Amino acid sequence: MKKIFHLLFLAFSVSLFSQAKGKVIKIKDGDTLVVLLSDNTEQTLRLAEVDCPESGQAFGKNAKQFTSDQVFGKTVTFYKIGKDRYGRGVAGVFYDNDKYLSREIVKAGFGWWYFKASKNTELQKLQDEAKAGKLGLWADKKAVAPWDFRKNRKNKAK
Repeated sequence: MKKIFHLLFLAFSVSLFSQAKGKVIKIKDGDTLVVLLSDNTEQTLRLAEVDCPESGQAFGKNAKQFTSDQVFGKTVTFYKIGKDRYGRGVAGVFYDNDKYLSREIVKAGFGWWYFKASKNTELQKLQDEAKAGKLGLWADKKAVAPWDFRKNRKNKAK
């Protein structure tokens, strides 16, 4: 099933979205990185289908470190599927013989499946497994989803 989804995602991505490669030169947080392209321009990418804890949130530093351990300094392939409200490219990022970074983050328990923008139910299953195994942020019984954390922080600022 995983391989079928992976192949369908790749085929769909190649047909509709642009594929590019770049070297990861900065990790901004668990779900945002900067790549250096072959023309020496930098591009900020927001990972598709995953939402990691914010920098000031519990496990935010852990999520950033996990992402760094996976891809920092490596050449990755990415498929841009759009832009977010901050102008960052939203992308599926692949590394080390086609590992899907968003999948690896959810599987390790360092991010939530971003169900609001994803139909990938494999990520839901991996999140459930990580939660059951108390992996990563799921070790905290009161883990707060990043979208709730941002909303609460915004409401407190009013």
